[in-house]
Amino acid sequence: MKPLSALQQYGVVTANYWAFTLTDGALRMLVVFHFHQLGYSTLEIAFLFLFYEFFGIVTNLAGGWLGARFGLRLTLWAGTLLQVAALLLLIPVADSWPKWLSVAYVMGAQAISGIAKDLNKMSAKSAIKTVAGEGQLFRWVAILTGSKNALKGVGFFLGGVLLTALGFNQAVAVMAAGLGISFLGTLVLPADIGRMKQKPAFTALFSTSAGINTLALARFFLFGARDVWFVVALPVFLEATLGWRFWEVGAFMGLWVIGYGIVQGSAPALRRAWGQRRPPNAADLSFWTALLTAIPALIAMALWRQLANPAGAVVGGLVAFAVVFAMNSSIHSYLVLATSDAEAVSLNVGFYYMANAAGRLVGTLLSGALFLVGGLPLCLWASSGLVALAWLSTQRLKTA
Repeated sequence: MKPLSALQQYGVVTANYWAFTLTDGALRMLVVFHFHQLGYSTLEIAFLFLFYEFFGIVTNLAGGWLGARFGLRLTLWAGTLLQVAALLLLIPVADSWPKWLSVAYVMGAQAISGIAKDLNKMSAKSAIKTVAGEGQLFRWVAILTGSKNALKGVGFFLGGVLLTALGFNQAVAVMAAGLGISFLGTLVLPADIGRMKQKPAFTALFSTSAGINTLALARFFLFGARDVWFVVALPVFLEATLGWRFWEVGAFMGLWVIGYGIVQGSAPALRRAWGQRRPPNAADLSFWTALLTAIPALIAMALWRQLANPAGAVVGGLVAFAVVFAMNSSIHSYLVLATSDAEAVSLNVGFYYMANAAGRLVGTLLSGALFLVGGLPLCLWASSGLVALAWLSTQRLKTA
């Protein structure tokens, strides 16, 4: 069989990543809505995702090392099959189970899903560095990350629709079957994609690059700032406070992420339209992070002072947040790959996305806890503070 070209490898990896992302987004909505229906508080729902995020931290560290030693095909396979297993494990969950048993069981299944998600993401993003030419790196990264986020938005909508049409158990069964089919397409990938010629020691999984460490710290605060309102507080606010139906919440959140993904994928073209033809650098990252700091604070102020209709303030503000956050995230994703040596890319990407997962973990827990104390406005004030810390972190990067 003729070896796959670099473009064909990119296509296979991207298609698998897309399928995985659909199930990941849909599962998030299914869990939030299903357990909110059962009477769980926002903090209890946040705890359902505790292991999902915690094991993402561990997985990104170990996964980058495994990818460097054994190749990215193995980690991509492992991530896909573990997600199928996690979905199948959720099928037996019954409404009649005691709350403590349901929480413990779902946390365990979500732990497997968290491992799967970050193995898959680390593999897909690291693979780009190995197959993309240097001049095409920003474009290919933007397309992969943008399309992933757009499809995650479709997954949010899909989760709301499947829960309404099929119920929780049948919905996860359908998703498991679809992802199992997508796994078959990855069997054609070469075994050595992303494998280092010299096997790295286990201690190599901690980055020694000042640039990677700085980007990782900024990423920690950036994604904590997003998830502190997005994961639990926003869907519960829309459903419980504004009276939206499940499918309406899923549709809005889905459209938000789709729009965010489109902007992220279009970042290179948008920069060219603004006359910026060079690849992005630290100064660009600092600008977009500073701009993002103001947006959640303005939304919170509008809700607090009742300067606008609550739905209008939230929807309009979050559209602005999506655009600025997308540009920020796209530049982040490019810089971490551009800063990495091709040989050690999976190690650096694994370390970087470990910080990403840690930020999501902190943001998720804060989302449930702060919503109980001060509702969505308090979550938005916390988001603004976390973005400010991300901006401070970027000041350590060289602008060249």
